[in-house]
Amino acid sequence: MTFGATDLAVLLLYMAGVTAWGAWLGRANKGGSDYFLGSRNLPWWAVMLSVVATETSTLTFLSIPGVAYLGTLAFLQLALGYLVGRIVVARILLPAYYKGELSTAYALLETRFGTTARRYASGTFMVTRLLADSVRLFATAIPLALITGWSYPVSILVIGAFTLVYTYFGGIRAVVWVDALQMVLYVGGGLIALLLLHGAVDGGWPAILERAGAAGKLQLLDFSTSPAVAYTFWAGLIGGGFLSMASHGTDQLIVQRLLTCRDVRQSQRALIGSGVAVILQFALFLFVGLGLWAFFEGRAFDSSDAIFATFIIDEMPAGLRGLLIAGVFAAAMSSLSSSINSLASATTYDFWRPLVNRGGARAGDVSDTGDRAAVDPAGDPPNGSGATSDDRSAMLAGKVFTLVWAGLLIAGAIIFIPLSRGTASVEVALAAASMAYGGLLGAFALGVLFERVSQRGAIAGMTAGVGTVVAIWITARTAVAWPWFVFIGLVVTVAVGLLFRRRE
Repeated sequence: MTFGATDLAVLLLYMAGVTAWGAWLGRANKGGSDYFLGSRNLPWWAVMLSVVATETSTLTFLSIPGVAYLGTLAFLQLALGYLVGRIVVARILLPAYYKGELSTAYALLETRFGTTARRYASGTFMVTRLLADSVRLFATAIPLALITGWSYPVSILVIGAFTLVYTYFGGIRAVVWVDALQMVLYVGGGLIALLLLHGAVDGGWPAILERAGAAGKLQLLDFSTSPAVAYTFWAGLIGGGFLSMASHGTDQLIVQRLLTCRDVRQSQRALIGSGVAVILQFALFLFVGLGLWAFFEGRAFDSSDAIFATFIIDEMPAGLRGLLIAGVFAAAMSSLSSSINSLASATTYDFWRPLVNRGGARAGDVSDTGDRAAVDPAGDPPNGSGATSDDRSAMLAGKVFTLVWAGLLIAGAIIFIPLSRGTASVEVALAAASMAYGGLLGAFALGVLFERVSQRGAIAGMTAGVGTVVAIWITARTAVAWPWFVFIGLVVTVAVGLLFRRRE
């Protein structure tokens, strides 16, 4: 079967409609507080859906089925740790974020250590997010290339252009609401795939599960203690827990969404609720992978990310096929728009605004000795839609940075093309993010749990933590699996940071 006129019409109408709606949602933006924080007035359930859509996106839709196709259900063990990590963040870090009108996750580090620590952590986030989300964007180009016959670079450019329009005009309000809609669409696509696989395989799901069980593919728990095995109970609980603490407690991509809620209690609901939703979502797409394994009888593919995309293009009826492909793009656009907006936000508030001396004294300005100054921890516009000239300037700068980061993400996705063969993009993206997350989480741990650690200690600890994990990835990636990267980076960061004590 081919991607016909009906499918193309469904896809184009969806993408055009979402783009126009997202741009329209930004009509009330007056300044940076509106553009980047939604006036801190978004409902928790919409933020919850946005968090889930942002962190899973295309990699869930395309890559997770490939993980089950080639392996077992053991990947789901990570989701248990994800929930535990979110609970810890909700209890410890979220209340700290809501003590002041913080604009980015790294403003908390400035309050505790100083400006240099804030910028260092923010820069680390930017590099990590650029690498991880470039991979996510590439994964989405796979089905578009299969549909149209376009090259991967052209497919990446088309997706990037549609997403950029509503992100540029709509800001975080558009990102959150469009994310919520798009999550409903691509989860619905997964449910439709389950139903179609039931009819496409003789005997339906009972037969699929029987064959998968006989092949050992229903294994959920693996209590192996080998650090070389990626998906074990311990790697999931410990590694997944620390990964979630880092990604949802220190990554501006997620923290920015949590700061758009009305208060800390609503933010906690959004965060913990997203952990439950992620478990259900991972399970859904892992079972899609089992159904695909039975349908294709385990045949080999050039890329594991192409397995589900091939089923959609070749086996689904017209119209429905277009809707499922729209689900793929929904997943991609939600992740890409979130990444662009969070990167622009961090650039604006952590670098541009302090450098042009906007907003007066900044939180945590320090002396040459590295001690924090006793200044207002906010430094940001108050809640509400009113915008000062400084706030409007922040929004205009943010729009410029939105264009810059969109271009860099598109370029990164194109660069990843020759590196993608034989590798599940979800694992590449998670490994790339995990290399920096340990250092970031360690810096926050030093700031929240240890009063006398200096700014030099926080920076030295982050450098050592990230450097150690990168060295492990280069020299011993087969001996230490990526779910352990965050834990290792955290331990090294804290250990090194504690060597630098501030004199009273």
